[in-house]
Amino acid sequence: MTDYSLLLSQRAKNIKPSGIRKFFSAASEMKDVISLGVGEPDFKTPWVIRKAGIASLDAGRTWYTANAGLSALQKEISLYLKRRFELAYAPENVLVTVGGSEAIDLAMRAFINPGDEVLIPEPSFVCYTPIAELCGARPVPVVTKAEDEFRLNPDALRAAITPKTKLLVFPFPNNPTGGVMRRKHLEEIAGVLKGTDIIVLSDEIYAELTYGEEGHVSISSVDGMKDRTIVVNGFSKAHAMTGWRLGYVTGPAPVMEVLNKIHQYAIMCAPTTSQYAAIEALRSCDDDVLKMAEEYNKRRRLIVMRLNEMGLSCFNPGGAFYAFPSIQSTGLSSQEFCERLLHSKKVAVVPGDAFGDSGEGFVRISYSYSIEHIKEALRRIEAFLKELRA
Repeated sequence: MTDYSLLLSQRAKNIKPSGIRKFFSAASEMKDVISLGVGEPDFKTPWVIRKAGIASLDAGRTWYTANAGLSALQKEISLYLKRRFELAYAPENVLVTVGGSEAIDLAMRAFINPGDEVLIPEPSFVCYTPIAELCGARPVPVVTKAEDEFRLNPDALRAAITPKTKLLVFPFPNNPTGGVMRRKHLEEIAGVLKGTDIIVLSDEIYAELTYGEEGHVSISSVDGMKDRTIVVNGFSKAHAMTGWRLGYVTGPAPVMEVLNKIHQYAIMCAPTTSQYAAIEALRSCDDDVLKMAEEYNKRRRLIVMRLNEMGLSCFNPGGAFYAFPSIQSTGLSSQEFCERLLHSKKVAVVPGDAFGDSGEGFVRISYSYSIEHIKEALRRIEAFLKELRA
């Protein structure tokens, strides 16, 4: 009998399964569960976008596109980045990918050599560490803290840098914490990186979901940072297009040439139908994106207020659609809290340690669900806490 344990890649075998999917899978097998676990918009993709996708199929546009994507979509992405975030990237330096996840993978593979170190602010999304490990890098967590509103502290960054540091993952607005970096904070980080050769992988998938008077600012727009920054974004969150699997990456021309080569051999091109739909999304849907962001903002205020009223300390997230309350007052670990809440009250949230060891003592609660859905979940969470304290 074949012993696959001897044949499979040791790096692949050592990857931990996603802590998000564990609870999502458990919840999906139970009746009457209210899930606040998955970061997926509850809005339908705006009709004008769906209509464009349908029209492309009706026209028989079912062939491969150019590897880098439709030239019309590259142009619209370039215009969008300039219009919304004051980022000047030529269309030919935009690569259309299968979601933001492929873009992250491409960027890491393009830069990492075995033995390099990758700095990863934590808590953060679950994919960064496994991809870095698959590339042969050593992931180095840089802990962000609630007292800093989960921003990357420049002193913590400085302390983590070594001669082996190759790349800094920059995941803001942040999943799972909702932390954001305003321009003054970005300038502090730029000051730390000045004089180094460290590349910044800026994951800006939640850029449109930044709350407050100051909108999202890309670290690429900070003085001296454009030449060392790779910007990743996509359509899943802001345009409610998760299942369309479409993202993009942009950066300096020599970098994009290498990313495109990897993309050619690994993927060929992003889905054609999705690309035609995305052209219409960027041309016509700024108002739809704004309306969805305003609705998320209402939910954000509700969920943060109620969690604090219940005694679960929760800072006011500045972006994305997640709250990250502390559950330390309950005396339970993050895993225990989530398991007991799921089985006793049928509410699914994600343990904070799924996003790195520093997430222990917290849970992630998504507010990408309807107000009615959220209110009922909060009612059950409050009942759960009362029973714990009885």
